[in-house]
Amino acid sequence: MEFNRKIEMSVPDLSPLSLLAALALLIIPVAVSFWLKLGIVKEILLASGRMGVQLFFAGFYLSWLFNYDSAWVNSGWLLVMMVVAALTTVQKSQLRPGMIFLPVCLSTIAGTLSVVLFFNTFIVRIDHIFEARYLVVLGGMILGNALSGNIVALTYFYQSLKERQSRYLFWIGNGATLFEAILPHFREAVIRSLKPMLARMATIGIVAIPGMMTGQMLGGASPLVATKYQIAIMTAIFATMTIGTVMAILLSVRPAFDDWGILKKEIFRRPLLSR
Repeated sequence: MEFNRKIEMSVPDLSPLSLLAALALLIIPVAVSFWLKLGIVKEILLASGRMGVQLFFAGFYLSWLFNYDSAWVNSGWLLVMMVVAALTTVQKSQLRPGMIFLPVCLSTIAGTLSVVLFFNTFIVRIDHIFEARYLVVLGGMILGNALSGNIVALTYFYQSLKERQSRYLFWIGNGATLFEAILPHFREAVIRSLKPMLARMATIGIVAIPGMMTGQMLGGASPLVATKYQIAIMTAIFATMTIGTVMAILLSVRPAFDDWGILKKEIFRRPLLSR
């Protein structure tokens, strides 16, 4: 068998009837919700509706970006995506955007942009590293997957400090620096954010065929080429997640603590209960 032979094929378009057939599959979760009285029928329908609108919007603007393909426009759009991702991270972490949005935004931009540009320059080695097909699409894929890790890290780090204030205050009272006092919480937050990705990397290809690999094979790429790209994108996501989580915590520490090393109560969107 010639494993490296080029596979000539094209992806068949989906007609409106085909899309209706796909949406008909929603009958299954809706029926289960009615049967078990889950009370999530409205959420299923709203989420499905939003998914459809958002994805069609993405399809239209990506088509425009691909045709126009301006480095400035592509970079600007990726910047918007990163800012929205940073805002989402802060909101999901139940922290006040006014206090830590800038640190989280800077860490998101630094992690995503550095890895995407490295990917385009040294991995796929394209001539135009700001090409929409690579900058925006790969950037969005990396950013979307790394987002969950940033949320987990920030949430655990500050919740852990809130619930165990006596632990790091004890170390500060005994002469430790702020970084030395929060280091155990910092380590655990990074570990918790990376473990799901590590588990995914350890089982990928055996338990499931990932989305990028599937899409490339449906688009006509050989399984081996799709495999190489999937390995590259998984390592890129893991690197971005690591940079983003570490930088987000380190950069957010300064506005989160006062001059005495005490965690500010106002950093949380909900009132901090005294313990």
